This record gives sequence, C-alpha cells and structure tokens, in this order.
Amino acid sequence: MRLTPTERDRLLLFGAAELARARRARGLRLNVPEATALIADTVCEAARDGARLAEAVERARSVLGPDDVLPGVADVVTEVHVEAVFDDGSRLAVVSDPLGAGLGPQAPGALLPGPEHAEPEPVLRLTVTNTATVPVSVTSHFHFFEANPRLDFDRGAAYGMRLAVPAGSSVRFGPGESSEVGLVPIGGERIAIGFAGLVDGALDAPGAREEALRRAAACGYLGVTETPDQQLEVER
Repeated sequence: MRLTPTERDRLLLFGAAELARARRARGLRLNVPEATALIADTVCEAARDGARLAEAVERARSVLGPDDVLPGVADVVTEVHVEAVFDDGSRLAVVSDPLGAGLGPQAPGALLPGPEHAEPEPVLRLTVTNTATVPVSVTSHFHFFEANPRLDFDRGAAYGMRLAVPAGSSVRFGPGESSEVGLVPIGGERIAIGFAGLVDGALDAPGAREEALRRAAACGYLGVTETPDQQLEVER
C-alpha cells in the first residue's frame, strides 16, 4: 500500500494516541507525548466525523484533565496545534489550555504572546475560483500549488508559493466564489513534504516543478494550463 507522507504522519499520530488510550485505560497517567497525541488525534477524528473546527477543538479540550497526566505535564502542554481535514478542507486547529490547568502564561515553559505581525507583502496576485460545492480553506503555510484540486487558478505561477497572510491564519473560498489572493515564496530550505504529494521534496530541485505539473495534470487539478509533455509536443 502506497501512502503519502501526510497519511503516514496521520497513522503515526493515531498509533501514539491508541497507546495513550490503552495506558490510560490501565490507570496510568500520561506523559507529554502521549497526552499531546491523544489531544491531536481527538481533533482529527472529530473532523473525520464531520464536526466543525470549533466543535473539534472543544472535544479535544475535554478529553483529558490535569489528573489524567503525570505531574508537570499540564504545565508543558499548554497548547496543541494539529492540521486536520474537515469537510471544507484542511485547517489548522489550535487547542489552547487542553488539560484545563488554567495556568496560562504563569505556567513553567508556557509560550508568551509575541507582537502581532502584519500580513507579508505579496509578490504575486492570483484570481482563485472555487468550483466545488463546499467551502475550501487553505492555511497560511500550505504549498498553494497543491491546494484543493477544485480550486481553479494558475497552478504554474503558484508553484513554490504560500498565502501572504499571517502564520496560523487561513483563507476561505466559498462555493462558486472567485477572489484574489496574494502569494509569497515559501522560505527556509524550501522543502515541501506531505501536502497533496505533488512534490514531496526540494521545491527547487532540477525537474521538480515539471514533475509536479505532470502529477497535477494526471490527478485532474484545475489550472494546469500546459504540462511539460504538451510543451515538448508543441516545440516538435
């Protein structure tokens, strides 16, 4: 069975959560990885059940309490981030105070809020049309080239780009709606692993863009106006 890196990560998370459930059923208190996995898996399973984002977060927030974990765990696990697939697309869920400790920024190891960041200045603007019958949301650091195949936009131009929005936020495209979005190049080492599996490697590797376009065309992604094979035929 061939699995994408995203699917393998999901199975790994599920396995860790099942271990946490088994140990909890034996009366053991959970450690940091076990508690984190169980909370994150609860979000993913709620999304699979058709729950909305807010409902999934509430389910995850109620699955464990301070008495279910080892001493000090509630002070460390103050927030859990997980990207789950909802009916309207992949969305980043942030479960704050997941263990009900209520210590907030006073807890040892807690993350303190930093300054607000403005939206990055886009280097490219594209018009995107959602041809699906359901809303589609795309998160800030998703490789936009690999976004939902029912989104119609210039895929080639969006290669190696992400949304020009603050980290952790998302853009929602309603059914049948068209809107303009700004994009910026993906930074860092520019490696795209997971997402829709169209790249799964270095974005700037020789032939990576051409191969991604071929895969997108073969999978029926909208907005692939010309594949490298078609261009070669024209040149001949």
